[in-house]
Amino acid sequence: MKRLGFFETVLLAFGAGLFLPSAFMWAAPADSPLSGGRNFELSLSHKLIPPQGSEGVTRLWVPLPADTDFQRVRRISFDGNYQKAYITSNNAYEAKTLYAEWAGAKDQPELTIALEIFTQDWEPERNGLLKDYRAPAVIRYPKEVEPYLLATEHIKLDGIVKQTADKIIGRESDPLKKARLIYEWVSANMTRDESVTGCGQGDVKTLLESGRLFGKCTDINSVFVALARAAGLPAREMFGIRLGQAVKMGPYTKTALGSADADGLAKVSRGQHCRAMFYLADFGWVPVDPADVTKMRLAENKDHRDPGVQAVNDYLFGNWEMNWAGFNFGRDFDLDPEPEQTPLNNFGYPYAEVDGDPLDYYDPEVFSYEYVSRELKADAPDKK
Repeated sequence: MKRLGFFETVLLAFGAGLFLPSAFMWAAPADSPLSGGRNFELSLSHKLIPPQGSEGVTRLWVPLPADTDFQRVRRISFDGNYQKAYITSNNAYEAKTLYAEWAGAKDQPELTIALEIFTQDWEPERNGLLKDYRAPAVIRYPKEVEPYLLATEHIKLDGIVKQTADKIIGRESDPLKKARLIYEWVSANMTRDESVTGCGQGDVKTLLESGRLFGKCTDINSVFVALARAAGLPAREMFGIRLGQAVKMGPYTKTALGSADADGLAKVSRGQHCRAMFYLADFGWVPVDPADVTKMRLAENKDHRDPGVQAVNDYLFGNWEMNWAGFNFGRDFDLDPEPEQTPLNNFGYPYAEVDGDPLDYYDPEVFSYEYVSRELKADAPDKK
Protein backbone atom coordinates (compact mmCIF):
# COMPACT_ATOMS: atom_id res chain seq x y z
CA MET A 1 0.00 0.00 0.00
CA LYS A 2 1.28 3.47 -0.86
CA ARG A 3 2.37 5.50 2.13
CA LEU A 4 0.06 8.46 2.69
CA GLY A 5 1.60 11.87 2.32
CA PHE A 6 0.91 14.78 4.65
CA PHE A 7 -2.05 16.06 2.64
CA GLU A 8 -3.74 12.64 2.52
CA THR A 9 -3.22 12.18 6.26
CA VAL A 10 -4.81 15.56 7.04
CA LEU A 11 -7.73 14.97 4.73
CA LEU A 12 -8.46 11.48 5.97
CA ALA A 13 -8.95 13.04 9.37
CA PHE A 14 -12.18 14.49 8.00
CA GLY A 15 -13.56 10.97 7.67
CA ALA A 16 -13.31 7.84 5.62
CA GLY A 17 -15.64 9.26 2.97
CA LEU A 18 -13.15 12.08 2.19
CA PHE A 19 -15.99 14.63 2.19
CA LEU A 20 -14.76 18.12 3.05
CA PRO A 21 -16.52 21.25 4.24
CA SER A 22 -17.23 23.85 1.56
CA ALA A 23 -13.82 25.43 2.11
CA PHE A 24 -10.45 24.01 3.11
CA MET A 25 -7.24 25.75 4.22
CA TRP A 26 -3.74 24.43 4.91
CA ALA A 27 -0.55 26.32 5.78
CA ALA A 28 3.00 24.95 5.78
CA PRO A 29 5.18 25.07 8.90
CA ALA A 30 7.10 28.33 9.19
CA ASP A 31 10.54 26.69 8.88
CA SER A 32 10.63 26.35 5.09
CA PRO A 33 14.19 25.44 4.01
CA LEU A 34 14.04 27.89 1.10
CA SER A 35 15.16 31.47 1.51
CA GLY A 36 16.11 34.44 -0.62
CA GLY A 37 13.86 33.47 -3.51
CA ARG A 38 10.52 34.67 -4.87
CA ASN A 39 7.05 34.46 -3.41
CA PHE A 40 3.88 34.16 -5.52
CA GLU A 41 0.16 33.99 -4.87
CA LEU A 42 -1.65 31.89 -7.46
CA SER A 43 -5.44 31.90 -7.86
CA LEU A 44 -7.04 29.10 -9.91
CA SER A 45 -10.75 29.54 -10.73
CA HIS A 46 -12.65 26.84 -12.64
CA LYS A 47 -16.18 26.84 -14.11
CA LEU A 48 -17.38 23.76 -15.96
CA ILE A 49 -20.28 23.85 -18.43
CA PRO A 50 -21.56 20.27 -18.79
CA PRO A 51 -23.28 19.41 -22.10
CA GLN A 52 -27.04 20.03 -22.18
CA GLY A 53 -28.95 17.04 -20.89
CA SER A 54 -26.07 15.66 -18.80
CA GLU A 55 -27.35 13.87 -15.70
CA GLY A 56 -24.31 12.05 -14.38
CA VAL A 57 -21.32 12.86 -12.22
CA THR A 58 -18.98 15.73 -13.06
CA ARG A 59 -15.37 15.08 -12.02
CA LEU A 60 -12.39 17.47 -12.03
CA TRP A 61 -8.68 16.81 -11.51
CA VAL A 62 -6.41 19.88 -11.04
CA PRO A 63 -2.60 19.59 -10.95
CA LEU A 64 -0.99 21.23 -7.93
CA PRO A 65 2.64 22.33 -7.46
CA ALA A 66 5.04 19.74 -6.06
CA ASP A 67 7.28 20.40 -3.06
CA THR A 68 10.90 20.18 -4.24
CA ASP A 69 14.36 21.55 -3.48
CA PHE A 70 13.52 24.61 -5.59
CA GLN A 71 9.90 25.36 -4.59
CA ARG A 72 7.53 25.01 -1.65
CA VAL A 73 3.78 25.35 -1.40
CA ARG A 74 3.40 27.64 1.60
CA ARG A 75 -0.40 27.77 1.74
CA ILE A 76 -3.34 26.23 -0.04
CA SER A 77 -7.07 26.72 0.28
CA PHE A 78 -10.00 25.76 -1.92
CA ASP A 79 -13.72 26.41 -2.06
CA GLY A 80 -16.64 25.63 -4.35
CA ASN A 81 -20.05 24.02 -4.73
CA TYR A 82 -18.69 20.46 -5.00
CA GLN A 83 -20.11 17.45 -3.18
CA LYS A 84 -16.63 16.29 -2.22
CA ALA A 85 -13.06 17.39 -2.81
CA TYR A 86 -9.67 16.26 -1.59
CA ILE A 87 -5.94 16.42 -2.34
CA THR A 88 -4.11 13.23 -3.23
CA SER A 89 -0.86 12.06 -4.79
CA ASN A 90 -1.81 8.38 -5.02
CA ASN A 91 -0.60 7.69 -8.57
CA ALA A 92 2.49 6.30 -10.28
CA TYR A 93 4.25 9.68 -10.40
CA GLU A 94 2.95 10.98 -7.05
CA ALA A 95 1.48 13.90 -8.99
CA LYS A 96 -0.20 16.12 -6.41
CA THR A 97 -3.84 16.53 -7.44
CA LEU A 98 -6.94 18.31 -6.19
CA TYR A 99 -9.91 16.12 -7.07
CA ALA A 100 -13.47 17.50 -6.93
CA GLU A 101 -16.79 15.84 -7.71
CA TRP A 102 -20.32 17.05 -8.34
CA ALA A 103 -23.22 14.58 -8.14
CA GLY A 104 -25.17 16.09 -11.03
CA ALA A 105 -24.96 18.77 -13.68
CA LYS A 106 -27.93 20.94 -12.66
CA ASP A 107 -25.73 23.56 -11.02
CA GLN A 108 -22.68 24.90 -12.84
CA PRO A 109 -19.69 23.21 -11.12
CA GLU A 110 -17.28 25.75 -9.67
CA LEU A 111 -13.96 25.37 -7.85
CA THR A 112 -11.50 28.04 -6.71
CA ILE A 113 -8.00 27.28 -5.40
CA ALA A 114 -5.63 29.78 -3.75
CA LEU A 115 -1.95 28.96 -3.29
CA GLU A 116 1.15 30.68 -2.02
CA ILE A 117 4.32 29.32 -3.60
CA PHE A 118 7.90 30.14 -2.62
CA THR A 119 10.52 29.48 -5.30
CA GLN A 120 14.30 29.60 -5.55
CA ASP A 121 16.29 29.67 -8.79
CA TRP A 122 17.74 26.21 -9.52
CA GLU A 123 21.21 26.89 -10.92
CA PRO A 124 23.75 24.06 -10.52
CA GLU A 125 25.65 25.09 -13.66
CA ARG A 126 25.70 28.82 -12.84
CA ASN A 127 26.91 28.05 -9.33
CA GLY A 128 29.84 26.01 -10.66
CA LEU A 129 28.58 22.68 -9.34
CA LEU A 130 28.90 20.95 -12.73
CA LYS A 131 32.34 22.32 -13.56
CA ASP A 132 34.30 19.51 -11.90
CA TYR A 133 31.81 16.71 -12.43
CA ARG A 134 33.39 13.35 -13.21
CA ALA A 135 31.23 10.29 -13.81
CA PRO A 136 31.93 7.33 -11.52
CA ALA A 137 33.69 4.30 -13.04
CA VAL A 138 30.57 2.23 -12.42
CA ILE A 139 27.33 4.13 -12.93
CA ARG A 140 24.42 3.14 -10.70
CA TYR A 141 21.13 4.95 -10.37
CA PRO A 142 18.84 5.06 -7.32
CA LYS A 143 15.73 2.91 -7.60
CA GLU A 144 13.46 5.94 -7.79
CA VAL A 145 15.41 7.23 -10.82
CA GLU A 146 15.27 3.98 -12.83
CA PRO A 147 11.74 4.55 -14.25
CA TYR A 148 13.08 7.60 -16.08
CA LEU A 149 15.18 5.31 -18.29
CA LEU A 150 12.10 3.50 -19.61
CA ALA A 151 9.85 4.01 -22.60
CA THR A 152 6.23 5.14 -22.32
CA GLU A 153 3.45 5.37 -24.89
CA HIS A 154 4.61 8.82 -26.04
CA ILE A 155 8.30 8.43 -25.15
CA LYS A 156 9.49 5.63 -27.44
CA LEU A 157 13.18 4.71 -27.28
CA ASP A 158 13.62 2.37 -30.22
CA GLY A 159 13.77 2.85 -33.99
CA ILE A 160 14.34 6.40 -35.15
CA VAL A 161 14.65 7.67 -31.56
CA LYS A 162 17.62 5.40 -30.80
CA GLN A 163 19.14 6.01 -34.23
CA THR A 164 18.94 9.78 -33.77
CA ALA A 165 20.44 9.63 -30.28
CA ASP A 166 23.34 7.48 -31.54
CA LYS A 167 24.08 9.94 -34.37
CA ILE A 168 24.09 12.89 -31.98
CA ILE A 169 26.39 11.45 -29.31
CA GLY A 170 28.70 9.46 -31.60
CA ARG A 171 31.45 7.87 -29.49
CA GLU A 172 31.01 10.23 -26.53
CA SER A 173 30.75 8.28 -23.25
CA ASP A 174 30.76 11.05 -20.64
CA PRO A 175 27.15 11.47 -19.39
CA LEU A 176 27.34 15.25 -18.95
CA LYS A 177 28.82 15.75 -22.42
CA LYS A 178 26.20 13.42 -23.94
CA ALA A 179 23.44 15.50 -22.34
CA ARG A 180 24.98 18.71 -23.70
CA LEU A 181 25.24 17.28 -27.22
CA ILE A 182 21.58 16.24 -27.15
CA TYR A 183 20.51 19.59 -25.70
CA GLU A 184 22.40 21.53 -28.38
CA TRP A 185 20.92 19.39 -31.15
CA VAL A 186 17.35 19.87 -29.87
CA SER A 187 17.63 23.63 -29.30
CA ALA A 188 19.28 24.20 -32.70
CA ASN A 189 17.17 21.83 -34.83
CA MET A 190 13.68 22.15 -33.40
CA THR A 191 11.37 25.10 -34.04
CA ARG A 192 8.46 26.42 -32.02
CA ASP A 193 5.13 26.28 -33.85
CA GLU A 194 2.45 28.60 -32.45
CA SER A 195 -0.28 26.78 -34.37
CA VAL A 196 0.09 23.70 -32.14
CA THR A 197 -2.71 23.40 -29.58
CA GLY A 198 -1.72 23.89 -25.94
CA CYS A 199 1.77 22.67 -25.13
CA GLY A 200 1.74 19.87 -27.72
CA GLN A 201 1.43 16.11 -27.35
CA GLY A 202 5.09 15.15 -26.96
CA ASP A 203 4.78 12.15 -29.29
CA VAL A 204 8.50 11.89 -29.97
CA LYS A 205 8.66 9.00 -32.44
CA THR A 206 5.95 10.55 -34.62
CA LEU A 207 7.74 13.91 -34.58
CA LEU A 208 11.08 12.44 -35.63
CA GLU A 209 9.56 10.20 -38.29
CA SER A 210 7.72 13.16 -39.82
CA GLY A 211 10.98 14.99 -40.39
CA ARG A 212 9.13 18.17 -39.41
CA LEU A 213 10.77 19.16 -36.14
CA PHE A 214 8.14 21.69 -35.08
CA GLY A 215 6.05 21.90 -31.91
CA LYS A 216 5.63 23.53 -28.55
CA CYS A 217 7.28 23.00 -25.19
CA THR A 218 6.05 19.45 -24.51
CA ASP A 219 7.04 18.37 -28.02
CA ILE A 220 10.50 19.93 -27.85
CA ASN A 221 11.45 18.99 -24.30
CA SER A 222 10.02 15.49 -24.75
CA VAL A 223 12.39 15.01 -27.68
CA PHE A 224 15.27 15.89 -25.34
CA VAL A 225 13.94 13.43 -22.75
CA ALA A 226 13.50 10.59 -25.23
CA LEU A 227 16.91 11.07 -26.84
CA ALA A 228 18.56 11.24 -23.41
CA ARG A 229 16.88 8.01 -22.29
CA ALA A 230 17.81 6.32 -25.57
CA ALA A 231 21.42 7.34 -24.83
CA GLY A 232 21.26 5.77 -21.36
CA LEU A 233 20.63 8.97 -19.38
CA PRO A 234 17.66 9.16 -17.00
CA ALA A 235 15.54 12.16 -18.02
CA ARG A 236 12.04 13.49 -17.43
CA GLU A 237 9.73 16.38 -18.21
CA MET A 238 8.20 18.54 -15.51
CA PHE A 239 4.85 20.11 -16.30
CA GLY A 240 3.98 23.42 -14.69
CA ILE A 241 3.01 27.06 -15.19
CA ARG A 242 4.75 30.41 -15.53
CA LEU A 243 4.14 32.73 -12.59
CA GLY A 244 5.64 36.11 -13.46
CA GLN A 245 8.41 38.21 -14.91
CA ALA A 246 11.64 36.64 -16.16
CA VAL A 247 14.50 38.62 -14.60
CA LYS A 248 17.75 36.83 -15.42
CA MET A 249 16.80 36.35 -19.06
CA GLY A 250 15.02 39.71 -19.21
CA PRO A 251 17.84 41.50 -21.07
CA TYR A 252 17.24 39.17 -24.01
CA THR A 253 13.45 38.94 -24.14
CA LYS A 254 10.82 41.06 -22.44
CA THR A 255 7.80 38.77 -22.50
CA ALA A 256 8.54 35.38 -24.12
CA LEU A 257 9.76 33.66 -20.95
CA GLY A 258 7.37 35.21 -18.45
CA SER A 259 5.94 38.67 -17.85
CA ALA A 260 3.91 40.67 -15.32
CA ASP A 261 2.60 44.22 -14.89
CA ALA A 262 4.18 46.88 -12.66
CA ASP A 263 2.35 45.45 -9.62
CA GLY A 264 3.64 41.92 -10.21
CA LEU A 265 0.26 40.73 -11.51
CA ALA A 266 0.22 38.17 -14.33
CA LYS A 267 -2.71 36.52 -16.09
CA VAL A 268 -1.40 32.99 -16.56
CA SER A 269 -4.44 30.98 -17.73
CA ARG A 270 -2.45 30.00 -20.83
CA GLY A 271 0.93 30.05 -19.10
CA GLN A 272 1.35 26.27 -18.89
CA HIS A 273 4.92 25.23 -19.69
CA CYS A 274 6.90 21.99 -19.77
CA ARG A 275 10.56 21.87 -18.73
CA ALA A 276 13.03 18.97 -18.60
CA MET A 277 15.87 17.55 -16.52
CA PHE A 278 18.41 14.73 -16.67
CA TYR A 279 20.15 12.75 -13.96
CA LEU A 280 23.89 12.39 -13.35
CA ALA A 281 25.15 9.51 -11.20
CA ASP A 282 26.74 10.73 -7.94
CA PHE A 283 25.34 14.22 -8.56
CA GLY A 284 21.57 14.31 -9.05
CA TRP A 285 19.06 16.00 -11.33
CA VAL A 286 20.18 18.78 -13.69
CA PRO A 287 17.67 21.28 -15.19
CA VAL A 288 17.43 22.09 -18.92
CA ASP A 289 14.90 23.83 -21.17
CA PRO A 290 15.70 23.78 -24.90
CA ALA A 291 12.04 24.58 -25.64
CA ASP A 292 12.37 28.06 -24.18
CA VAL A 293 15.38 28.70 -26.42
CA THR A 294 13.12 28.11 -29.43
CA LYS A 295 10.36 30.24 -27.87
CA MET A 296 12.71 33.17 -27.30
CA ARG A 297 14.17 32.78 -30.80
CA LEU A 298 10.70 32.96 -32.38
CA ALA A 299 9.50 35.85 -30.18
CA GLU A 300 12.56 37.96 -30.98
CA ASN A 301 12.74 36.83 -34.63
CA LYS A 302 16.41 35.95 -34.27
CA ASP A 303 18.75 33.37 -35.70
CA HIS A 304 19.94 30.62 -33.39
CA ARG A 305 23.50 31.97 -33.66
CA ASP A 306 22.46 35.41 -32.39
CA PRO A 307 24.45 36.32 -29.22
CA GLY A 308 21.25 36.91 -27.23
CA VAL A 309 19.83 33.54 -28.23
CA GLN A 310 23.11 31.87 -27.35
CA ALA A 311 23.13 33.58 -23.93
CA VAL A 312 19.69 32.10 -23.19
CA ASN A 313 20.77 28.77 -24.69
CA ASP A 314 23.80 28.63 -22.38
CA TYR A 315 21.80 29.60 -19.30
CA LEU A 316 19.07 27.02 -19.90
CA PHE A 317 21.52 24.12 -19.86
CA GLY A 318 21.93 23.52 -16.13
CA ASN A 319 19.72 26.32 -14.81
CA TRP A 320 16.09 27.29 -14.29
CA GLU A 321 14.92 30.77 -13.38
CA MET A 322 12.05 30.11 -11.00
CA ASN A 323 9.39 32.51 -12.22
CA TRP A 324 7.63 29.19 -12.77
CA ALA A 325 6.02 26.47 -10.64
CA GLY A 326 6.41 22.79 -11.49
CA PHE A 327 3.49 20.39 -11.00
CA ASN A 328 4.64 16.83 -11.78
CA PHE A 329 6.60 14.46 -14.03
CA GLY A 330 3.65 12.33 -15.18
CA ARG A 331 3.55 10.75 -18.66
CA ASP A 332 1.05 8.11 -19.82
CA PHE A 333 -0.33 7.32 -16.37
CA ASP A 334 -3.56 6.92 -14.40
CA LEU A 335 -4.80 9.57 -12.01
CA ASP A 336 -6.51 8.66 -8.74
CA PRO A 337 -9.43 8.25 -8.69
CA GLU A 338 -9.06 6.78 -12.16
CA PRO A 339 -10.77 8.69 -14.98
CA GLU A 340 -12.88 6.92 -17.58
CA GLN A 341 -10.51 8.07 -20.33
CA THR A 342 -7.12 6.71 -19.34
CA PRO A 343 -4.13 6.76 -19.33
CA LEU A 344 -3.50 10.51 -19.35
CA ASN A 345 -0.77 11.67 -21.75
CA ASN A 346 0.45 14.29 -19.27
CA PHE A 347 -0.99 16.36 -16.43
CA GLY A 348 -0.13 19.99 -17.03
CA TYR A 349 -3.71 21.20 -17.52
CA PRO A 350 -6.83 20.61 -15.41
CA TYR A 351 -8.81 17.60 -16.61
CA ALA A 352 -12.57 17.01 -16.29
CA GLU A 353 -15.17 14.40 -17.26
CA VAL A 354 -18.97 14.53 -17.35
CA ASP A 355 -20.80 11.20 -17.56
CA GLY A 356 -17.40 9.67 -18.26
CA ASP A 357 -16.75 11.89 -21.30
CA PRO A 358 -13.85 14.36 -21.17
CA LEU A 359 -14.43 18.11 -21.46
CA ASP A 360 -12.12 19.95 -23.82
CA TYR A 361 -9.91 22.03 -21.53
CA TYR A 362 -8.88 24.13 -24.53
CA ASP A 363 -12.51 25.20 -25.15
CA PRO A 364 -13.74 28.06 -22.91
CA GLU A 365 -17.33 27.35 -23.98
CA VAL A 366 -17.33 24.14 -21.90
CA PHE A 367 -14.27 24.43 -19.65
CA SER A 368 -13.65 27.94 -18.36
CA TYR A 369 -10.81 28.68 -16.02
CA GLU A 370 -8.92 31.80 -14.99
CA TYR A 371 -5.44 31.59 -13.48
CA VAL A 372 -3.89 34.73 -11.99
CA SER A 373 -0.50 35.08 -10.30
CA ARG A 374 0.77 37.93 -8.15
CA GLU A 375 4.35 38.24 -6.95
CA LEU A 376 4.78 39.12 -3.29
CA LYS A 377 7.81 40.53 -1.55
CA ALA A 378 10.60 37.97 -1.54
CA ASP A 379 11.13 38.28 2.20
CA ALA A 380 7.58 37.16 3.05
CA PRO A 381 7.55 33.34 2.94
CA ASP A 382 6.41 33.11 6.57
CA LYS A 383 3.64 35.71 6.31
CA LYS A 384 0.58 34.71 8.36
